Amino acid sequence: MTERTYNIAILGATGAVGTRLIEQLEDSTIPVNSLKLLASVRSAGKKLIFKGQEITVEEATADSFIGIDLVLASGGGSVSRRFAPEAVKRGAVVVDNSSFWRMNDNVPLVVPEVNEADLQAHNGIIANPNCSTTQMVVALEPVRRAFGLRRVIVSTYQAASGAGQSAWEELVAQTEAHNAGEEMVANILPVKGADKHYPLAYNLLPQIDVFEDDGYTHEEWKMIHETKKIMFGDKNSKAVKVTGTAVRVPVPVGHGETVYFETEPNTGATAAGIQQALSQAPGVILEDNPKEQIYPQPLNAEGKRETFVGRVRPDLENDDSFHMWVVSDNLLKGAAWNTVQIAERLVDLDLVRVPADAAGKFEV
Repeated sequence: MTERTYNIAILGATGAVGTRLIEQLEDSTIPVNSLKLLASVRSAGKKLIFKGQEITVEEATADSFIGIDLVLASGGGSVSRRFAPEAVKRGAVVVDNSSFWRMNDNVPLVVPEVNEADLQAHNGIIANPNCSTTQMVVALEPVRRAFGLRRVIVSTYQAASGAGQSAWEELVAQTEAHNAGEEMVANILPVKGADKHYPLAYNLLPQIDVFEDDGYTHEEWKMIHETKKIMFGDKNSKAVKVTGTAVRVPVPVGHGETVYFETEPNTGATAAGIQQALSQAPGVILEDNPKEQIYPQPLNAEGKRETFVGRVRPDLENDDSFHMWVVSDNLLKGAAWNTVQIAERLVDLDLVRVPADAAGKFEV
């Protein structure tokens, strides 16, 4: 029997995540027949390399998806809103890295280590979660399976690259300006479209995305509701309580998170038991030896697909409660690798097909 090969398109191919999608696809198990690289008209004509072959970037149009089996999309919410339904209409399955489809009831929100089974019910679009949510649920899922999970309180330390290539470049420019005794120019963070912008270099910004009416930022809202949808199948699930504070830090790549969590009572949860569960979990590397000063660091996680966990310890004031420190490369496991990993699972499970009634589910 001849192995099926796949015609793949990468939408948003020239961005920070898009270039990593190309790299992760090259190192994946997906048998690629052809690769089409799509971007905006500004990037059309650029040349990128895939498996030693030079490919010219094309401007994305609705008809770009004719003959395509799989689309790996990382062009932003407005791009995915416009083009994902068009790709589905033309028979392509879309794995989307933007935030636009995540809360859609017709779209599974998937981290393969946590809820791969949700892929079985896809309607042509699968959403990739927020980068900060992804690494947290990878670390929490082994705990949930072994000891249950009642409450999560997270504080994030999120890298500049989470806001895109331009934010990363601005951090570098600000650092150089500060070191030279020059004024730091801020045009992007905390939110590009906001009235005020602040330097990230030598600074911390307790705002990621816009503020909601309740005082939480949209990033914090996403972590709350995405966690519930991924782990419990309902974005408003009452099975777990989740809250958090998201902070941008002057690190180029690699998000860190302090995670406080409460397990179910009478399950025998201990720090040692949690460490054991984490050490055996897919996609997790346990780095937890305080006596030797061994713990996860963003600098060491950069370029790696795994989620790193350390500082696992009991909360001394609350029973059945624990803390841990979670680090991952936000551009890989938080974005490009999780997207390609979903695509790998779709291929392995023979799910690269669009249901007959899918197109009508995504009218926007």
